[in-house]
Amino acid sequence: MSYKAVLFDMDGVIVDNLPYHVEAWLLFCERNSIPLTKEVFYKELNGMNSKDTFEWFYKKEMTRAEVEVLEEEKELLYREFYAAHRKPAEGLLEFLQELRSRGIKTALATSAGPGNIDFIVDGLGIRDQFDAIIGGAEVTKGKPDPEIYIKAAALVGVAPSDCWVIEDSLQGIASGLAAGARVVGITTSHTAEELANTQVIAPNFVDLFAKIADL
Repeated sequence: MSYKAVLFDMDGVIVDNLPYHVEAWLLFCERNSIPLTKEVFYKELNGMNSKDTFEWFYKKEMTRAEVEVLEEEKELLYREFYAAHRKPAEGLLEFLQELRSRGIKTALATSAGPGNIDFIVDGLGIRDQFDAIIGGAEVTKGKPDPEIYIKAAALVGVAPSDCWVIEDSLQGIASGLAAGARVVGITTSHTAEELANTQVIAPNFVDLFAKIADL
């Protein structure tokens, strides 16, 4: 095995929930008179943490307290939209079990805040499948900066160069590559052509273990 750890993004990767996030963002922006389209979201914002996203919307630096108020408004919409549809990505549970059985470390590295992490990880009952979890609140620079994946690798005691990162967003892929990891691009929010700079492209986790085993 040519790698020692797999570092997972959350939204659009372990769950195919991005349409629900987008609908929540669109409704939030409509209520707050902020122009936003789905095309702009996927091109410019997908993968960003909340602070960077709100600063992009409001075109100014914001305090953590200011962000938290806005974030809670948006995330309540998202959880309401997604709660009844919450389920693991196809093949995820089997993929995690395969990694764990072979002693390969696993970490979740997401731009999401603690509320959304708990909503997904505990909602799916998979917290025990990760050796470490790190969220957007625990880094100073959001994706595409490599900080989150460098820290995630350190948390499981593995060099980034010995890790696979699994991502769906352009910002997240840039973050994983900049950290020095190999990257799987999941095609939930971008086409295979748009993810061509990754080492492996897949729609989900079905047969993914075999695809990365010898790379």
